[in-house]
Amino acid sequence: MPKQYDLKKDERYLQLLSQSFPTIADASTEIINLQAILNLPKGTEHFLADIHGEHEAFQHVLKNASGNIKRKVNEIFGDTLRESEKRNLCTLIYYPEQKLELVKQEEKELDDWYHIAIHQLVRVCRDVSSKYTRSKVRKSLPIDFSYIIQELLHEHSDDKDKTDYVSTIISTIISTGRADDFIIAISKVIQRLAIDQLHIMGDIYDRGPGAHIVMDILKNYHTWDITWGNHDILWMGACAGNDACICNVIRIALRYDNMDTIEDGYGINLIQLATFAMDTYGDDPCKEFKPKISQPDSIDDKSTLLIARMHKAISIIQFKIESQMIKRYPFWKMENRLLYEKIDYERGTIQIDGNEYKLSSCHFPTIDPKHPDKLTLEELALMERLHHSFTGSEKLREHILLQLRHGSMYKVVNNNLLYHASIPLNEDGTFKEIEIYPKIFASGKELLHKISGIIHRAFQPKMDTENLKERKYAIDYFLYLWCGPDSPLFDKAKMTTFERYFIKEKETHNEVKGYYFGFRDKEEIADSILDEFDVKGPNRHIINGHVPVHVVKGEKPIKANGKLMVIDGGFSQAYHKETGIAGYTLVYHSRGFELVQHEPFASQEDAIKRGIDIVSTTQIVEMNQRRLKVADMDKGTELKLQIEALEELLYAYQHGFITEQERKSRPKV
Repeated sequence: MPKQYDLKKDERYLQLLSQSFPTIADASTEIINLQAILNLPKGTEHFLADIHGEHEAFQHVLKNASGNIKRKVNEIFGDTLRESEKRNLCTLIYYPEQKLELVKQEEKELDDWYHIAIHQLVRVCRDVSSKYTRSKVRKSLPIDFSYIIQELLHEHSDDKDKTDYVSTIISTIISTGRADDFIIAISKVIQRLAIDQLHIMGDIYDRGPGAHIVMDILKNYHTWDITWGNHDILWMGACAGNDACICNVIRIALRYDNMDTIEDGYGINLIQLATFAMDTYGDDPCKEFKPKISQPDSIDDKSTLLIARMHKAISIIQFKIESQMIKRYPFWKMENRLLYEKIDYERGTIQIDGNEYKLSSCHFPTIDPKHPDKLTLEELALMERLHHSFTGSEKLREHILLQLRHGSMYKVVNNNLLYHASIPLNEDGTFKEIEIYPKIFASGKELLHKISGIIHRAFQPKMDTENLKERKYAIDYFLYLWCGPDSPLFDKAKMTTFERYFIKEKETHNEVKGYYFGFRDKEEIADSILDEFDVKGPNRHIINGHVPVHVVKGEKPIKANGKLMVIDGGFSQAYHKETGIAGYTLVYHSRGFELVQHEPFASQEDAIKRGIDIVSTTQIVEMNQRRLKVADMDKGTELKLQIEALEELLYAYQHGFITEQERKSRPKV
């Protein structure tokens, strides 16, 4: 029995649809096309987290697709190439420009090398493009070589009738002096097609030197999204004009001696801070504030002392501004962070949780014990300049707005729930209600929705008085998201920054994690979170980062009977001693999930000159009984709805409810 349609109900929609598909032939062709796409293998998804400014390691993992390209090369060439040859081919794909320069210095028979390399690259490109439509592949090709690459991808040199044809194309590429350009172009196509979609579970910023470079890479990346991390939120707050966030951003940069992103990336000058620090703390050794330097010989004692004084100066200001904001919003419940009021400045001690501790230093020349959170005139002038620099940096604003466009507090994609850190829970595992605005509470999915709304409000233009008030709170709220006890991006009882600087007793440094982190091993809790976010299907997962996986202590990244995966990228060098590895990335292809454990990345120079790839160990997390198709994914659901609408349009044409129109020329899809 033919399917029945309510054409009266859908008439306006069908009339609009007929503008794009004006004839029976057009509608039929599109149905055939979409049905065919449904049966293609699903594209490969790549999951990364906690990049922390390590742009070289990040770029390498993108280029090698977490080992996916190396796996393809091994599958294609097997024992027909030596390991060194396969390694050189992979390096050529990852870094074509740099590798070509080395080859031209060393290779005597360059034309022969070009012939072999181009044939090998075409084979790899043919393999990675096989799961896409010709249309999608065509859109990925560079204009200069689009036609040539299409011809090479769809013609085989082992076809006797086409051997001379293919050979002539390659010979002509070489003889016309375009071999280098062609190799660079096809290598980038391989990188592009190896990964269909990139998902980042937050924390692009802080610790490493090149967060701005990571953002520039993402700006030109084909398809990506991000679920914001607490360090991303900190930089959003700084860009929006939250002075506490500005201080934190500078403090962290000084702590790790990585001012590149601030100064070189965003053009923010710290000379006024340096001058203020020398004037105010010129006689202070500031031993608690010496930077964590990965290579001690890279900086002299004089520079180290200057950084330490700048570090202390901005930290003291930070604690003052945070104290003012905490008093402004008592419902944040952060009174335990008003530490300046708990100091006995004469005795050099502090009261915390009923215990008295000796401060390692009590040299606070800018603090008035009667009004400890009040900024001096010099501090106010300095903050005014820094505020102007951060809010006025065009490139910083461009990058933050890019994160807003591509980002969210959480994302559900292909039965996977992505978020950075946690979903706040009560002691019994139920969702915890959080007061996010005076008398406004939310929990679970609604909590993340409301927080996302507040974040966007901070970047809306100033309008009426009520809008201005909400916008002011939204800007202030970034501090709570960074270090508030029930923030889903932090979820710890407190951030003990002050204690780590000034108190030697380790018990004061402890940051008690929220109940979520104790429950995330339990499958029933993972299921309740997945249900809360309407994630359906038998093979559903939570994927997040935030907390490094301590492999050296036997910790596992797979939790809740395989339903929760922690893939803190561990890119930051500061974590490597602590974790024993350089973290995890995740690949989800048509056959299932593969978790990739990485060793620390040596350097881009080693990767190019010696072909040293990141040493990675792949762990199969979940393999499917059959190969997944586009039809099984979110894209498949979308295409099925389009097919249903087109079938309805086709029925309307065939039964005279809508008249076919004269076909108009329209661009190919």
